Amino acid sequence: MKHMNCKEIISKLRANGSRKNVEGMARFGISSKNTLGVGMPYLRDLARTVKKEAKREKDVSGYRHDLALKLWNSKIHEARIVAVLVDDPDLVTEAQMESWVSDLESWDLCDQACGNLFDRTEFAYDKAAEWSERKEEFVKRAGFVLMATLAVHDKSANDGAFIDFFPYIKKECVDERNFVKKAVNWALRQIGKRNRTLNKEALKVAKEIRRSDSRSAKWIAGDAIRELENKRF
Repeated sequence: MKHMNCKEIISKLRANGSRKNVEGMARFGISSKNTLGVGMPYLRDLARTVKKEAKREKDVSGYRHDLALKLWNSKIHEARIVAVLVDDPDLVTEAQMESWVSDLESWDLCDQACGNLFDRTEFAYDKAAEWSERKEEFVKRAGFVLMATLAVHDKSANDGAFIDFFPYIKKECVDERNFVKKAVNWALRQIGKRNRTLNKEALKVAKEIRRSDSRSAKWIAGDAIRELENKRF
């Protein structure tokens, strides 16, 4: 069977783009740079088709990974989303993750990359900690989104892996940038919703950072406490 190549996928994306959608996405803080305005349902369907074709032939050639690299290099926003949806996490290198995270310019691509690809790689926990201390807005966001998505997706991890994230949350909760503080809050909430033990520890952290003079820290803490105190296990 002939696999779709990068050129064919980009052609499909262009055909399904919408300038009106680009304008609507911009109102939600999504960069309009190199953006075609293709909706997520279409992108998910396209990615499913690619993965189904690869699975049928056991993807012995690394087709998904090679395709993902080419799609990412196109610099088209939606092509990059398809790239993170189709790539094989077992073939992702640390260098690739560093390169891709440095390219991030929108919260939606950041979240898709972390929740569909980066959190399934062997480097996920190290990068969550490392990126959370970086200065760049979307790299720092990626660190905390990784913490949140790992808390949801990695069912086999022990509590200690997430308790180790709390010092980073306490340190960076004073960052006033909207896309950062929301990710810090997300990480704290998801860790605290994982189980009873982590809920207790996350609430302790939230009450500690609530005493900060930082408006960001107070918001992160207050929002997390409201949700975590109502969580039932």
